[in-house]
Amino acid sequence: MIRYKLICDKSHAFESWFKNSDAFDAQVSRGFVTCPVCGSDKVRKAIMSPSVVRTDNERRKAVPSVEGISDGAGPARVPVPVPQAALLTEREQQLREMVRALRRHVIENASYVGDEFANEARRIHAGDAEERAIYGEATGEEVRDLLEEGIEILPLPPAPEKGN
Repeated sequence: MIRYKLICDKSHAFESWFKNSDAFDAQVSRGFVTCPVCGSDKVRKAIMSPSVVRTDNERRKAVPSVEGISDGAGPARVPVPVPQAALLTEREQQLREMVRALRRHVIENASYVGDEFANEARRIHAGDAEERAIYGEATGEEVRDLLEEGIEILPLPPAPEKGN
């Protein structure tokens, strides 16, 4: 697994894990990687410093940072923390609430069929099962096959996280 620091076209920074760099490239090209703050799929890798693990001896020998040391000519320089992501705008908050409301509506008014989604959608389409709204999980291949078979489906957006 590899962890990448990512940034969207609106400058929101976040991190995500991938199996390898090819998996990252494939997911980005398909629009599967989205910003958790604004939902943008225009995401790229941000510059990262390498993660270096030190032994306890190396930590003790490490030279202290000069950031907090004054040379006497003025006040000590203190690093200013930079926030990872901006606060949500009112419009972004409204969009998140709309996504939450959509999810609530689907969950309250549709049958959850889990990983049998593709099979159940086919049965309903063929008239072998009661026509009703369903939701569940499907692989990319199953989604592609359903669409090629003329079965209309839509993705259910993930619930926005409260912490983002």
